[in-house]
Amino acid sequence: MPRVLTIEDDAVVAGEIVAELQSRGNQVDWVDNGREGLARASSGDYDVITLDRMLPGLDGLALVTSLRNAGVQTPVLMISALSDVDERVRGLRAGGDDYLTKPLAPDEMAARIDVLLRRGQPAARTTVLSVGDLRLDLIERSARRGDVELDLLPIEFRLLEFLVRNSGQVLTRTMIFERVWGYHFDPGTNVIDVHIGRLRRKVDPPGLPAMIVTVRGSGYLLGMP
Repeated sequence: MPRVLTIEDDAVVAGEIVAELQSRGNQVDWVDNGREGLARASSGDYDVITLDRMLPGLDGLALVTSLRNAGVQTPVLMISALSDVDERVRGLRAGGDDYLTKPLAPDEMAARIDVLLRRGQPAARTTVLSVGDLRLDLIERSARRGDVELDLLPIEFRLLEFLVRNSGQVLTRTMIFERVWGYHFDPGTNVIDVHIGRLRRKVDPPGLPAMIVTVRGSGYLLGMP
């Protein structure tokens, strides 16, 4: 059972996080201040941490910076009411692995936690990823579907790698943009849809079962054909 540490001073928000994550089979501990949060997080006993940006005693930026300086690499989802791009960048540069703004959408929060848990598993460090007849070699940066090598641009390879690592899971456009492109998602851009379209033509050519699926109103997922 994955262990999650929630560091959040708002009892209502904390209750929502704890209830959602527990309903999905996680063991969740909650602390309401930065200093106790740092002590718990430093133990290395947790698989992932949700961390509020503004905390009494020690704020979220200082907390995650202290963790990284101490060599603690537990994945951290930073949560904040501060939504501008500069704040997101500060959180990620301080050592956060992902950044989510309040008010929370419980499904998205849980999905982001699932992604961080997958990334923390030893299997995520393998040099070869595969789903069905799709195979990615992370050392050679090459991809094949069956016996056919796929001619991918670097950004297409990163996008496909993210989809494969999280196969079977619906990934929102925000999640894809921030993890593959590395900066805040602009809802007015269609860059993700354009790249997904190009990638789909290479991964799912005519005559083969489709692997890249559009989930209307939600995002995309890669599944077994």
